[in-house]
Amino acid sequence: MRRFRLRTLRWVAALLFLALFTAIILRWVSLERWAWNVARTGPAPSLPVIPEPTAKPEATASRPKPIAGRLETARLFNGITVRPVVEPTPGRAASEERDDPQSYVLDLKLQVRVPKPNQTIEELAKVNPELPRLLPGLPEMLNPAVISPFFAELYETKLKAVRNNLGRLDQLLSRHNFYDCQTVLQLKHPQTQRKAVLLQADMDVDADGSDSDRVPAGSGTSPTFQPFTSYRWAKKTPNPSAYLPFLDEKAKRFETESALKTTTADRKRELKGAIAQTRDEIGSLKTFSFLIGATDPFIVIPGGFTRSEGAKVGDYAVVIAGDAIYPALVGDVGPGNKAGEASLRIAKEISSAATANHRPVSDLKVTYLIFPGTAETPFGPPDLDKINARCEALVNEIGGAGKSLHKWVNIIPPPPTPTPTPSPTPSPTAPLSPSLSPEASPAPTFAFPLPSASPSATPSPSASPSPTSTPSPTTSPSPSSTAVAKRSRSKKSSN
Repeated sequence: MRRFRLRTLRWVAALLFLALFTAIILRWVSLERWAWNVARTGPAPSLPVIPEPTAKPEATASRPKPIAGRLETARLFNGITVRPVVEPTPGRAASEERDDPQSYVLDLKLQVRVPKPNQTIEELAKVNPELPRLLPGLPEMLNPAVISPFFAELYETKLKAVRNNLGRLDQLLSRHNFYDCQTVLQLKHPQTQRKAVLLQADMDVDADGSDSDRVPAGSGTSPTFQPFTSYRWAKKTPNPSAYLPFLDEKAKRFETESALKTTTADRKRELKGAIAQTRDEIGSLKTFSFLIGATDPFIVIPGGFTRSEGAKVGDYAVVIAGDAIYPALVGDVGPGNKAGEASLRIAKEISSAATANHRPVSDLKVTYLIFPGTAETPFGPPDLDKINARCEALVNEIGGAGKSLHKWVNIIPPPPTPTPTPSPTPSPTAPLSPSLSPEASPAPTFAFPLPSASPSATPSPSASPSPTSTPSPTTSPSPSSTAVAKRSRSKKSSN
């Protein structure tokens, strides 16, 4: 019995060893077959290895790099050079410093150089070498040159705006718009005693204005477009303004929002002022016509210029850009802290690439010569031939011009003449058919496209100026209540 058990155990051990050996052989055979298949078909594809990005070495700048571009509020976009400096000092325990607001302070300090105005003919010629040739009488009027007090007032207004907005970095004037005026000089010809104000700046574009008497449709394409200019006159035809439906719809939106129970008291006060302003604008469009930036040659004077220089809306002026002299009117009033702006008509004549949002001249190379006290009332639709002749006569009173002034021509197409519909002669035996009744005159053809107003785009009423009374068209020219809003706007055009 004992021998039988021992023999059985030996057989079991042999079977287990044989099974283990067989398993090893089969595993080895399968591995060899897999390796052979891999060698025949090629290596198995592997996942791509993505290398970790390596930081590029920062270039050592010789001077601080200005931040530019449209960025977030916390990051400047006005071309201001930033010099970041962190000044650590020993302190107390962290728990104490966390409770002390003076332990972690950011000091904002903007260093601004106030420019010096140009005075001599040599300094003016550095900006525009053609100026002495185009205005040969200019050197005589610059001896001695009288710097206008408006130049200092202009830059003081800029500094005040910068101080007020220093906590809002996105609201700061850009470096381009801060240095937008080279000089403002008071001139007087020694023989004729003709006075003039010389302003040297860049040129932004004013595409505002509308006149339904001359152009039935709207021509506004700029996001900041307004159908008003400071130069205006009483309407002469019953043609309605193309902008009235938009303003009516805008007023109704404000009124609907104001009537909601969920509207807060502060919002209702804003809406009340916005409704009054919109109604005032509607009344102005029904009563007055305005210059049209796309068709009429005019310039824009800064707010405050009238007070310091005596120049006002309606005065004659000339614009000197390159080797050309362009007659113009003072047609609008702009913000008090910016200078250098002309109508789209003048801008397109200087550069065909100019648009409502793209200035024709970005450098301070444009000379605006304004003749105070030359406005003629009552105002009316601009007479281009009269503007050409009057500006030429005024330039002759300050020594003449080195070349002929540019001659403006009317580019507004004449309104279509309605074709009268003859009244049909009724048959003595047949009654008059309703289809043969006289028809109304056809509506005038729109010469310029009117941008469609999006109902969802509701402008903030808080930005609207408070309404003012509408002056009579027979009174002396002054900026309309709607045009005064321009004084708080930023410049519209950009490069």
